[in-house]
Amino acid sequence: MNSTAFHSADILLPKKDTDMNKWSVIACDQYTAEPEYWEKVSSIVGDAPSTLNLILPELYLEQDGVAERIDAIHDSMDKYMNEGIFDEYKNAMVYVERVQSNGILRQGIVGAVDLEKYDFSKGSTSEVRATEATVIERIPPRIKVRQGAPLELPHIMILIDDPDNTVIEPVADAVSDSDKLYDLELMQNGGSIKGYLLNADLQEKTDKALAELGTAECFNKKYNLSDTPVLLYAMGDGNHSLATAKEFYEQLKKANPDADLSNHPARYALAEIVNLHSDALKFEAIHRLVFDVDNDKLITELTDALALSETQVSDQYVICVCNGIEKKLYINKKSSNLSVGSLQNFLDAYLKANGGKIDYIHGTDTVKGLAEKHNGIAFILPDMDKSQLFPTVIKDGALPRKTFSMGHAEDKRFYMEARKIVK
Repeated sequence: MNSTAFHSADILLPKKDTDMNKWSVIACDQYTAEPEYWEKVSSIVGDAPSTLNLILPELYLEQDGVAERIDAIHDSMDKYMNEGIFDEYKNAMVYVERVQSNGILRQGIVGAVDLEKYDFSKGSTSEVRATEATVIERIPPRIKVRQGAPLELPHIMILIDDPDNTVIEPVADAVSDSDKLYDLELMQNGGSIKGYLLNADLQEKTDKALAELGTAECFNKKYNLSDTPVLLYAMGDGNHSLATAKEFYEQLKKANPDADLSNHPARYALAEIVNLHSDALKFEAIHRLVFDVDNDKLITELTDALALSETQVSDQYVICVCNGIEKKLYINKKSSNLSVGSLQNFLDAYLKANGGKIDYIHGTDTVKGLAEKHNGIAFILPDMDKSQLFPTVIKDGALPRKTFSMGHAEDKRFYMEARKIVK
């Protein structure tokens, strides 16, 4: 059927004798300010086959030796393929059950996303859209990882707005142990995960359910809108990863103007779809850590620019932690509809003019600890109600970058499945 942007893919998984606990590691964009986490992962993996050798943790993205790391990634991909460690499941979808660190079950389906139906630009009306602003400058270094790589591994999670549980949840009752592909505990407090191969009948039912969810009638009824292009798939995690896949594919088309690339594997990207209404998805703010700046100067200029006050006269606020002093400050001069937008607009301009560094951190205790460690400033932001995600993206376009996170760092997607992206 394949009437929507999401459908089956030729999926690679390690053979059954592989140590899957060492194979699967967390998304590369996590723990960017905590090298000790990745050092621990490396010690756990040792010399075993692992996705750690196939991805570039973003901690190292701007460090010396990144080109050598990328070469090593490509060499590992070639090595694993030549050694035949993978089994390939043709035209496959994988139903995933992830028990998070908090014990809550998250369900999803892994398949391919058609990049022809995805546009990450603000104001896009494509079927697949970014939910947060895409930072174009972050794409080129990631493309270097994808260039020359025979494989892709996804940490991308895409959301569907399915309040009646018509797509993913019915699969849980239809799969059995005979369909199971993997079942393991994940390292470093990552919880556990199971994967099941969907048969042809279940794939067809999934396609039909997604197609129904994406009809104009269903869409208009849900959002009380008319004559508005349907948003069926909204980015949850891995926004820049999917944008990189898109840009790589567009560059491939430009470099081969006379070639028919309609069936080229680079046209697609492997991803997991998850229901926005899952109890496991808790939208949490992503906090800001600013360091290598004159703290007093930044706070003074921020106070003036946003007319900050400790008295509530606005619904926007930020909690500022510096030198062990914590203050909740209300934003009286807004530049965005969200607190994070008003703060980010200021920080972008300030850091461009004055220098300094910014990192995006999950967890209030973590960002406070890092602020103390780096003699910086922690900006703690309020959570966003996830029910506002689709309506806001539909009406206003992508949100400010790093607006929200779906849960804690250890609950992010772990790498498991892979897919060939070269012919």
